[in-house]
Amino acid sequence: MATKGLLLCVCEGTCPSFQSMDVFEVLNRLRRERVFDWVALHPQLCSDDGDVYLRELLKGTKLQRLYVAGCDPRMQGKLFRDPFEAAGFDRDKHAGVDIRNMDTGQAVAAIKQLVAETEGCGCGGEGNG
Repeated sequence: MATKGLLLCVCEGTCPSFQSMDVFEVLNRLRRERVFDWVALHPQLCSDDGDVYLRELLKGTKLQRLYVAGCDPRMQGKLFRDPFEAAGFDRDKHAGVDIRNMDTGQAVAAIKQLVAETEGCGCGGEGNG
């Protein structure tokens, strides 16, 4: 069985683009529905301590897919390149989704849609390992 986790990054929690969203409810809905094996919140993954967090989290992991909900997925790929490399984590196992300017329900739906698209594409999701 593939292991998948979700990190929710909220731009320090002060960014206006997250004001309509209850980030804890987003995580709780996805956790209760068992969309992910685990969920976590980080205030700013693009900061220096975010790099440390990612390196430590991913070092030696057997994680099959890391989903990150926060800013633009292309930006995530650039920002997380160094910590992924330092941890020996395959960047192709990262899937990102932009949830800025969404309310709680929209964010949950966008994250679920990404999971469905990623796992249905034959590119590393469950049943592909």
